[in-house]
Amino acid sequence: MLLERSELPPLDAVSHLCGLQAQEPQEPFTGLWSRLRGFQPGVLSDLLTGRQVVRTHLMRRTVHLVTAADVLAWRARHNAMLRQRVLGVYRRELAGVDLDELAAAGRDVLADGEPRSMAQLARAVADRWPEPGTRPLGEMLVAGVLPMVQLPPRGVWRQKAGVRNALVSSWLGREIDPLPTEDGSDPVGQELVRRYLAAYGPAATADVRAWSGLAGLPGAVAALRGELVTFRDERGRELLDLPDAPRPDPETPAPVRFLPAFDNAILGYDDRTRIIDDADRGLSVAGSRVVLVDGRVAATWDVEPGTESAKDAKGAKGAKDTVVVTPLRPFSRSERAEVAQEGAELAAFLSDGENARVRVTASP
Repeated sequence: MLLERSELPPLDAVSHLCGLQAQEPQEPFTGLWSRLRGFQPGVLSDLLTGRQVVRTHLMRRTVHLVTAADVLAWRARHNAMLRQRVLGVYRRELAGVDLDELAAAGRDVLADGEPRSMAQLARAVADRWPEPGTRPLGEMLVAGVLPMVQLPPRGVWRQKAGVRNALVSSWLGREIDPLPTEDGSDPVGQELVRRYLAAYGPAATADVRAWSGLAGLPGAVAALRGELVTFRDERGRELLDLPDAPRPDPETPAPVRFLPAFDNAILGYDDRTRIIDDADRGLSVAGSRVVLVDGRVAATWDVEPGTESAKDAKGAKGAKDTVVVTPLRPFSRSERAEVAQEGAELAAFLSDGENARVRVTASP
């Protein structure tokens, strides 16, 4: 949805994108603004408070904004990966902890229905496991052994709030779907692959693994091969795609787009050279917000806070934030103009229409 803004409702867009990376709570709003025509941030806030979308640890053990239906359907398939990713950081500290017993203890604490911060939840069980410390226990509880969501107002438009965690079952009213009886075909994995390809294909199995954090989904890919089409990229890698998925002509012009931190258009691939130069790859994991010019990362952007002494064009005093674009390569005159225009529209969106201040710095 970056070649042309879509008319999809925000809930359908979150579903189509398989969720939006959301460790920075306000970033999904920019991600949807760049993809949806006439996007109103209050609609996404209402979906969050109305329990139709949730903030949860899922793909790659990072916080994503996903639909309630998807977290219920997908969480069990991610359980083992989530545990292993927490253990990858805290294996020594958690060596003596039975994780099933930890999960049961956490559920007992949360049985009263009250949301808790990670520290509060960890302290509530720390008397039973004092050696690991609260941080390892807390991270395993909220991101590993228990299906949890982060409750609003965290993630609501223009609101700052700490993390309060609740069980998925408490917030959504039912438990996550159990994994189907294992026969090697991995039906939940198949659906993940289909949905990923619909949003981000053509892609290699390594790209699916990089996006999901799951180990390649070999059973799912094998079961799906009969319904997929294959290609080879410039390096000879096999790429998979859905037969009826759109594959625009390579010469299709791509408009300027401003992407939020950690957008899946960049992080959703193992081979990120399709969208970002190797020299700039570090930007994708550093949380830099980037600007696409003709479909490739060509600049970074940020918001420079205004000062109370600043005056707008009518002479009225007031703080005016500015969208500041820093090119990574030289821009042509037309590229600079298009970046400035899109940046002004982004500034208007971020300020609720109060200003359209943008500054494109000198090219390197």
